[in-house]
Amino acid sequence: MTDSITWPNPSFPGPTWTSHQFIDDVVMDDQLKHHISMMFYGMSDLGECLEVARTIRLHDEESWVSSWSAMARTLQGRAEDSERNGHRISAGDQYLRASTYWRASLMHFTEPEDPRTREYALTSYACYDKYLELSGYPGERLEIPYEDSFLPAYLYRSPHATGPAPLIIFHQGRDAWPEDTRWVYDNAIRRGYHCLAVQGPGQGMALRVNNLPFRYDWENVITPVVDFALELDGIDPERLALMGLSFGGYLAPRAAVFEKRIKLLIADPGVLDWGGSIRQNLGAELSAAFDQGPEAYNAASARAQEVSPLHAWGIRDFLWKHGVDNPYDLTVELDKCDLTGIADQIECPTLIMDGVTELFSVGEGQKLFEALTCEKEYLVLDESTTAQLHCQNGANATAAESLYAWIDGRL
Repeated sequence: MTDSITWPNPSFPGPTWTSHQFIDDVVMDDQLKHHISMMFYGMSDLGECLEVARTIRLHDEESWVSSWSAMARTLQGRAEDSERNGHRISAGDQYLRASTYWRASLMHFTEPEDPRTREYALTSYACYDKYLELSGYPGERLEIPYEDSFLPAYLYRSPHATGPAPLIIFHQGRDAWPEDTRWVYDNAIRRGYHCLAVQGPGQGMALRVNNLPFRYDWENVITPVVDFALELDGIDPERLALMGLSFGGYLAPRAAVFEKRIKLLIADPGVLDWGGSIRQNLGAELSAAFDQGPEAYNAASARAQEVSPLHAWGIRDFLWKHGVDNPYDLTVELDKCDLTGIADQIECPTLIMDGVTELFSVGEGQKLFEALTCEKEYLVLDESTTAQLHCQNGANATAAESLYAWIDGRL
């Protein structure tokens, strides 16, 4: 099966909801919408998110971390009061939202040496674990052995599973945290699939607490994860799926090239050449400067950062997460994130999810789909679905319905 479909593919005239920006910064605005989206699962509330947005200053990451952490502190305080007074259900709900806002505070914060980076990451999971304890939600924090460290993870066991059951392993990309992606794991456990949400190198606490940067050869991350997963009780080794979101749309397919125990692959959105897509976004001047060598390129990047606060933030964020110290070395590292020439080695059935208003890796899903030779499907969500943004931001319900319509019957 090699279908490429746009669902549901009507003619949709005029502007859509995505035309509205809460913050005049494409990344900040996308991240805010991401957190508003979690309201569908009780992980945020509209008024709380909009109150935070009201106090964020454009291109100011200090206002970002301060505004979100203030809301997190407020919710955590309420949760502690509720717990002391015996209001267990309310306390669980409040701890859950507090954990979301602690994580949110770090999503646009690029200061690894600032003590808040580690503190807020740890506090977010203290709140999340409190939520799990009080609510009875079927989640368990785990540590997956990885080289000389470990990868933080949560295992969500489905109460509807019978016998050895399928397992969906999933991770996020450069910015979001897997716990935020409740539309994946909540819908998995409702359908009888266990779910293992992993924070890989460069992500979540693996970066902020364990100091593990990204690596391009993601098979060296997923193989120990699969080894660990197969030691868990109640897992069917013949029914393992892997899903990667955002930059994970490169990372997960890369792992599937080499890790053949993966029986089903989802890339949301798919990415064939991550480095190439980043270069395309940087423009002709910077691309030309790269060919002139490190000194010329680093100087050109410094000029671009002076002109564009968004570019300056992006460079700081990328340098830290990829473990390099200058833009030239960063570009060399990103250029390694390229599946050209090896994507055809993926053997398992693969779903690529994409949206018609993808912002960050435009066209890469189509390129990856064309490079695949396995059973594959390319699902493009258009404006009529309201799920046309990057990773179906703002449309968690439609995202889950689309994903599991494909998974059900295959895993």
